[in-house]
Amino acid sequence: MECKMFATISLKNKIALIAVCLSAVMLGLEITSVPSILPTLKELLPADFQQLQWIMNAYTIAMCSVLVAMGALADRFGRKKIFLIGIAVFAVSSLVCGLATSAPMLIGARFLQGVSAAAMLSCQVAILSQQFQNGPERGVAFATWGMIFGLGLGFGPIVGGVIIEFASWEWVFLIHVVIAAVTIILAKKGVTESSDPNALSMDFGGMITLSLSVFGLVYLITQGHESGITSQHVLSILAASIVSFLLFIVIERKVRRPMFDFSAFKVRNFSGALFGASGMNFSFWPFVIYFPIYLQSVLGYSGIVSGLTVLALTVPTIIVPPYAERMLLSKGPGKVISLGLFTIATGFAAIWFAVGFANASWLTLLPGCLLAGVGLGLTNTPVTNTATGALPPERAGMASGMEFSARMISLAVNIAIMGFVLVQGIKVGLENTLLFDSNEITQLADALAAGNFSMAESTGLTLDKAREILASGFNWVLLYGASAAAVLGIATAITCERHQSEDKAIDAVPE
Repeated sequence: MECKMFATISLKNKIALIAVCLSAVMLGLEITSVPSILPTLKELLPADFQQLQWIMNAYTIAMCSVLVAMGALADRFGRKKIFLIGIAVFAVSSLVCGLATSAPMLIGARFLQGVSAAAMLSCQVAILSQQFQNGPERGVAFATWGMIFGLGLGFGPIVGGVIIEFASWEWVFLIHVVIAAVTIILAKKGVTESSDPNALSMDFGGMITLSLSVFGLVYLITQGHESGITSQHVLSILAASIVSFLLFIVIERKVRRPMFDFSAFKVRNFSGALFGASGMNFSFWPFVIYFPIYLQSVLGYSGIVSGLTVLALTVPTIIVPPYAERMLLSKGPGKVISLGLFTIATGFAAIWFAVGFANASWLTLLPGCLLAGVGLGLTNTPVTNTATGALPPERAGMASGMEFSARMISLAVNIAIMGFVLVQGIKVGLENTLLFDSNEITQLADALAAGNFSMAESTGLTLDKAREILASGFNWVLLYGASAAAVLGIATAITCERHQSEDKAIDAVPE
């Protein structure tokens, strides 16, 4: 049915959909392809563990810090215009990434990538919402976008592995220069300009305070343990982050046209959708970033085999969304989104069980990976469709910005949290060996978390024992991911309306 409906979509809208999907592929690839090249970057740039975390985090930190701001800019100055600017800057920043000669230079370019990615991402859903007004066509557009986004995220590890095997790490970034050029041509031809006629002023105060508070939080998670949680440096940043967030709330409640409209939370399905958006990124996507380290360092798989194993997590996200959209119409968002999060939690529990096997392999991991992927497929597009359908069409930019801010803020924070949980789990394993003092344990835990066994061997720790300790750290990560998905699944089920007819927002969801 989806194929027949796609055939009825106008040529202009098809071109716009392809442009949006290509930009989604670039966003996804830049999240999941980079972990595959981290061991290479460590040696060639060189980069330490904290720098490797920032190479991953800079992209998502920048994206989530300015995502809502980009949605507000798109509402004010035009979604097509901001979309095109974002693609162009993404191309330039990807070129700089590919030419980087040091870790700080690459981190800076990744930050610029994240800012431009926010411009693209905040416009994607707004463009689809505005350009596909017909219910069935809108459903096909969102399902296609969701599948392609999942494809980009799913194939990221494979792309990274293939590039590192047959080319050089620079092409993980340079490939986007070509994709961006094609996307700009298609977007100019297919995307129709749209904006919010009521967005006459900019909420600069909200943009700045939100960006500072999010940045400070992630910085504390990734770097705070180096100085100690009670150090003056850490406490100062924590205080500044809290003050910035409180100022953000005050500003958003007083400004005439807030970029983050807290009144939207009165719509229960919108609030439930944000819980669902956060749930995916408290568990699934940050784990995809760290999972290749386990596969390559513990199981000894190559980059390509690791990528294929990770693909088992994401293949269901290509297949499930059309069925999830139908379930959304018949069951409502509360049941579908929460079911998706509970399924992710079950999948993580199954992977945790498999990791504990002495003879763990891709085959024992497969059932849990597929379950988690099905859960994501049930959650991903229903979250976006529910969030954007919950608010008036003229606020589509703000709705998509708030929804993706929930995704990206939770993703950026949980990339850091999962890294922290992984290191803490490894530290416990090292402490049980009684071979090291506290300083050695911290340094060695950071090295093992990055999949670096050379330092472990130099301290007398056997390779088998190092792999066992790293696996135990991943058990901590899996328990954290399962618990977070389950808790947010409960929050979604409680928050969303029980029946579609009780919430006017459901009228906007495709039929």
